[in-house]
Amino acid sequence: MDIGKALVVGTGLIGTSVALALRERGVAVYLADVDAHAVRVAGELGAGLRWSGQGVDLAVIAVPPHAVAARLAELQRRGAARAYTDVASVKAGPVADARRLGCDLVSYVPGHPLAGREVSGPAAGRADLFAGRPWALCPGPEAGADALDLARELVSLCGAEAVTVDAGAHDSAVALVSHAPHVVASAVAASLAGGDDTALGLAGQGLRDVTRIAAGDPVLWRSILAGNTLPVAGVLERVAADLTAAAAALRSGDLDTVADLLGRGVRGHGRIPGARGRVLSG
Repeated sequence: MDIGKALVVGTGLIGTSVALALRERGVAVYLADVDAHAVRVAGELGAGLRWSGQGVDLAVIAVPPHAVAARLAELQRRGAARAYTDVASVKAGPVADARRLGCDLVSYVPGHPLAGREVSGPAAGRADLFAGRPWALCPGPEAGADALDLARELVSLCGAEAVTVDAGAHDSAVALVSHAPHVVASAVAASLAGGDDTALGLAGQGLRDVTRIAAGDPVLWRSILAGNTLPVAGVLERVAADLTAAAAALRSGDLDTVADLLGRGVRGHGRIPGARGRVLSG
């Protein structure tokens, strides 16, 4: 095992989960965060020890997308690690920022685990959060073999499956499968704010499934969406066009148009890896 010591910078849900997964595999983990309380909570959960400048094999930067490059530059100036990766859910922006700041891109492999929960903070961390999940790695042309090996080992130690993809292609992909769906779920959930108690008392599991992710932290999601605006906007425009057409069809009694959308929905759902044919109740 090449990763004997790791540094996790940012002890929220993802950072703490990475640290817990590494600790279970015998890696010595150090923790850093601007929030001393978050470090303390993560440490009490067994995620690692507070970092005091020790050199490590791999530094995992688990901060919001807009902060990744500055933190990478700071860590590299300190010579904190042999290699560096991050877990931000957008990639093109942080990579461009890192290049602009003059970061060493040989030792940096951008990453993004496709896993999460609708709750946040270190107390929500789980060692098995990434088990069986895809983990995107977006190495640039400069990325060195040592950095790539360490990034892939991190993914393996966390129980995830590495998927190598270009940063721009990654951002378009997550707009479709993660970011736009979050906004759509939020729009559905927002419509419930004016519902009366009788209506909400009739809510079934289907509504809970559709709106579950809308419970995510709005501040975090604002940062995520800020880094992927155009791809997300494009997906939302296509969804909005379908909904507008469905509303017009319902008003005119054109149920064939609505049925076409429902059929395309079934086919789209069937393309999700591991999706089951369970019908959501109303």
